[in-house]
Amino acid sequence: MLSRALSSLLAALLGAALLSGPARAQSDEPGCRPEMASLRLPIQRANLTLANLAKDEVRLTFVGHATFLIETPGGVKVATDYNDYVRPSVTPDIATMNKAHSTHNSRNPDPAIKQVLPGWDPTGAGPARHDLTMGDLRVRNVPTNIRSYSGSTDFDGNSMFVFEIGELCIAHLGHLHHPLEPGHLRALGRVDVVLFPVDGSYTLDQEGMLDVLKSLQARVMIPMHFFGGSTLNRFLARSQEFWPVERREQPVITVTKTGLPTKPTVIVLPGN
Repeated sequence: MLSRALSSLLAALLGAALLSGPARAQSDEPGCRPEMASLRLPIQRANLTLANLAKDEVRLTFVGHATFLIETPGGVKVATDYNDYVRPSVTPDIATMNKAHSTHNSRNPDPAIKQVLPGWDPTGAGPARHDLTMGDLRVRNVPTNIRSYSGSTDFDGNSMFVFEIGELCIAHLGHLHHPLEPGHLRALGRVDVVLFPVDGSYTLDQEGMLDVLKSLQARVMIPMHFFGGSTLNRFLARSQEFWPVERREQPVITVTKTGLPTKPTVIVLPGN
């Protein structure tokens, strides 16, 4: 019988081989899609010893790509753009998804997840509609359009998700492909913390994303979906013309309504 250590090593090597294979063409079949070709393997992070949250605190952990773990004071856990490649180390109570690429949704979500919220209507009958309260968290969606694989517009094909926890409002823009219109801004409402993609190619171009951030005026702006340092640095070079930029050493940040920066600030968490 193989020892436990040898078994673990073989499993790790097999997993790396499977994930490092060539990307397949876009299709509805499981597996890699073009976005995956640029996605590095998830960074193996050390387990951090995290203190319990006070009643007004919310913890965000950047797991990688477009996935954040959001934790409320009441113990509710949410994973954004939950997928089969980059996942938090704990099972969330709620998982939100978008269908733009397989790195934003899961074909095999953990059955222990209490609520799985797709950002599109799988029946094709219209936009997804979610407005759910669990414990001290309310989560709702604001539908957006995306480019389909053929290049046409898939109306209401994805969603931005809004998380309301106490007095804090956190918006995850998902796989946003277009500028926000007044109707989107009204539906989002006040945003204190925004999680937004900055790759500038698979999603909205970087200049367009700057315009989105200006319209939202969130006090904390956390970039995601940047595939590496050069893309992120290109965005930061432009954004620092408008807002201060802070780089953190850990992928975890705890926010409170009263502790928000006095001026809108870009806060960079390590990830990919």
